Amino acid sequence: MASNFGELVLLLGDHHLPSRTTSIPEQFQRMLVPHKMQHVICTGNIESPQEYERLRELVGGGSNVHCVAGEYDFVQQQQHQQLDDKKVIQLGQFRIGIIGGHQVVPWGDLSALAMIRRKMNVDVLVCGWRRKEGVVEHDGGYYIFPGSITGAYSSHSPTSTNPSFILLAVQGSNMVCYVYELKDGEVDVSKIEFAK
Repeated sequence: MASNFGELVLLLGDHHLPSRTTSIPEQFQRMLVPHKMQHVICTGNIESPQEYERLRELVGGGSNVHCVAGEYDFVQQQQHQQLDDKKVIQLGQFRIGIIGGHQVVPWGDLSALAMIRRKMNVDVLVCGWRRKEGVVEHDGGYYIFPGSITGAYSSHSPTSTNPSFILLAVQGSNMVCYVYELKDGEVDVSKIEFAK
């Protein structure tokens, strides 16, 4: 199945388990089947070693789990690998930068994110912290916001958020983003395609 789509990449963030919520929604858990995706990208705020291990199990091991530190992550105090504030990986012909987003001022500002994307020298910047999921094209690059996989509340957002994650299909110079959002108990999927 994966060969038809290229490399499948799960993008997620802001678990906040167990501090702000108790679990990933059941509708999403049924979709997150081990060995279907080749990579996991996480924008941080996993918060527990158990959730980090669950991400590793999805891809059958650690080297294809690409996580950055969120401001609430467990790894700063634990024996697990230290997570960096940012990371760059290559998928197909795309250089992809990953940040937690809490270090961007003002938060979620596209001009500030564009400066970070240029400084990291990446085609695509995956950013957490912003609770509205989606894909934005701006200033010659793409910005992907996976949102919160649990829909956990945020101290900087006055409204609740819908749980969401993004699945990327990367094949050479083409990328397809499938945005999954839980709305009123139903999974809504939208699709965005772009090429380098």
